Amino acid sequence: MSETGNTQKEADHFPYRRPVDAATLILVDRASAVPKVLVGRRHDKVVFMPGKFVFPGGRVDSTDNRVPVAAPIPKALEANLLKGSPKITPSRARALAVAAIREACEETGLCLGRRGNGAAPALEGPWKPFAEAGLLPDPSGLFLIARAITPPGRVRRFDTRFFTADASAIAHRVEGVIHTDAELVELVWVEIGSKPLADLHPMTKNVLNELEKRLATGALRHDADVPFFHFYGGKMQKDVLGA
Repeated sequence: MSETGNTQKEADHFPYRRPVDAATLILVDRASAVPKVLVGRRHDKVVFMPGKFVFPGGRVDSTDNRVPVAAPIPKALEANLLKGSPKITPSRARALAVAAIREACEETGLCLGRRGNGAAPALEGPWKPFAEAGLLPDPSGLFLIARAITPPGRVRRFDTRFFTADASAIAHRVEGVIHTDAELVELVWVEIGSKPLADLHPMTKNVLNELEKRLATGALRHDADVPFFHFYGGKMQKDVLGA
């Protein structure tokens, strides 16, 4: 999903564009008293949120529904993904969860997976790092934190599902992914509430606040309310999926 080198700036009055499905993964390290999240700083010349600290993510790819996985997504996660409108299929729900894992591996070099039963298949393209490590992507430890749709009138519009997973799920690291010409030029583990997170995009802040509330209650759960951020009448609305 790299747009490095494209100097076109995001506009506020583009013709209507239908949002495309996308997925974001927030990796959380809870080894210390204050949880840390992984953020990456985007290249200054990308179209969407240049120079901003973001969580890794991107649009759903055609391979995301077909790639074999080490374990299916939990039924409770699938149920959360099926909530809301427009309605999606279980296969699309699976693709969204798998897309979050793929994008995280592509953009950060951190891959969530585990060994499947038998020999790992010969995965190609963005999934090649998993094959080289003898792994299959594993979406079984993902939780849905929020859904958000980019406002109308933007050059890029995404219908994004924000997932989280514990850093202990990282099974493989690919070297050399982060560099000065990449989509993400820097990776940082930062404590929730610390200064580097103050410059996040407002919508990203909203999602992070939701995650912070979840973490404050203890263990992550699939039965927690999932907020849905969208724009209606020029104003941001916050609903609860399925309410």
